[in-house]
Amino acid sequence: MANAAYQVVARRYRPQLFADLIGQEHVARGLSGAIESGRIGHAYLFTGARGVGKTSAARIYAKALNCDAGPAAEPCNVCDACQAITAGQDVDVVEIDAASNRGIDEIRSLRQNVAVRPARGRFKVYIIDEVHMLTREAFNALLKTLEEPPGHVKFVFCTTEPEKLPITILSRCQRFDFVTVDTPAIARRLAQIVEAEGAEVSPEALHLIARRAAGSMRDSQSLLEQLLGAATGPIGIEDVHAVIGTGSEERIGELLAGIAARDPARGIAALDAALAGGADPGGVLEQLLAGLRDCLLASVGCRENLLANSSGLGVDVAALGRELGTATILAMLQILDQALGRMRTSGHAAVIAEMAVVRLASIEDFESLAAAIDRVAAAPVQSVPGLREKKTTDLTPAKAAQPANGQVSPPAAASVAPVAAVAAVAAVAVSVAPVATPPASPPPRARSQVALIRAATDHPLVTHARTLFDAVVRKVEPPRTREPERDGVLTAGLVTDAAPDDGPAEAEPEVPDG
Repeated sequence: MANAAYQVVARRYRPQLFADLIGQEHVARGLSGAIESGRIGHAYLFTGARGVGKTSAARIYAKALNCDAGPAAEPCNVCDACQAITAGQDVDVVEIDAASNRGIDEIRSLRQNVAVRPARGRFKVYIIDEVHMLTREAFNALLKTLEEPPGHVKFVFCTTEPEKLPITILSRCQRFDFVTVDTPAIARRLAQIVEAEGAEVSPEALHLIARRAAGSMRDSQSLLEQLLGAATGPIGIEDVHAVIGTGSEERIGELLAGIAARDPARGIAALDAALAGGADPGGVLEQLLAGLRDCLLASVGCRENLLANSSGLGVDVAALGRELGTATILAMLQILDQALGRMRTSGHAAVIAEMAVVRLASIEDFESLAAAIDRVAAAPVQSVPGLREKKTTDLTPAKAAQPANGQVSPPAAASVAPVAAVAAVAAVAVSVAPVATPPASPPPRARSQVALIRAATDHPLVTHARTLFDAVVRKVEPPRTREPERDGVLTAGLVTDAAPDDGPAEAEPEVPDG
């Protein structure tokens, strides 16, 4: 039968003292020091990622202020006030979820309640979680109260997105930035929880859980509780891989080695083996991303203590990093990041993972390409004897096809285009024109393309060709004449020998001689 009063691990092992905040020593030192010195601010802003202790620190701060032995640097957790705050039953400590109470009406109600003195404690503490979810109107309504609250009121704002807060709110608060918890600290805390629970978990499994949490203490504790509930005996690293959907370290190392060897078939085989073992395609690529991250750090000369993701891969990531080169590893990381982004919106995750592995194994070595380019650029330019430099502007077209008898027939049809005729004659003129040898010194100025075309157009042969062409056009097509202006509009028509439709033309009277 299930226990109705059961509490999850994350709640049962929640920090109750400033000293219990893992990885947030700077926050604990700042808050406890302010209480000891009597410099207690009226508004604090706690920012940071999820699961790093923001709300827990706010509750500890409220207990330290209202403790029967306080205000003290550390709460006693024994008095009625501390126990009521820990249980969430103290009326003087009000926790508000801004995600569901984000309107101006809720802030108006808060402004009315701050005037009421605390029921039994020294201070009335308002803890507003996810404060960035408040509307703009709600922030504006809170400004005056936040700037000059009553002496018995303290505000603690918690948020994961401080950039969304108005600058007017930020300027009225003392800000504490919570950092992500490092992997060894999470593993040590998980070991303490496992010992308190009477379970048995291997150190490798705890280290993998801590890495999977990505700096969030709450995420690691939730994953540990999932393993504790599903396991029937000692928990090993294979159990963790089965729960979180990742492949074994040896298979990821084989996949990384196949990519480094430029062997797509070897990489695909390692990927399929990991997927056949129950791994998720996205999880495998994330593991590969972590391995390549260690290779990148090794390629730039980082110390071995920073290579935290490759301890069980079975390959020398430092040697792989030096072999691949920094530029190549950066390109590989970009390919993996793009593939992981596509997986979130695609229903073919396995195919995308295989495509990424093939691309990684087929990528060129950027270091060798850069070295080859540098060698070519540094090589001296040698001139070949007898080879003339190519002109930048060459207006000589390809030789036109001529009749077999070698004679050029005159244009006899109106279908010959004027531009084609002029271009052909211009080509002949340019080809037969003598080329003047430029003086040795100084070098001649290069003529522009417009100047060259103008010179070819003004050539005598081109002018003669235009005259011949105009004569041919006049023989084929009768000349046009202008008609008289009608209503201010000039119209043109052909002069023909036919009579108009309205009747024969009248004969002109004869003029007698003499």
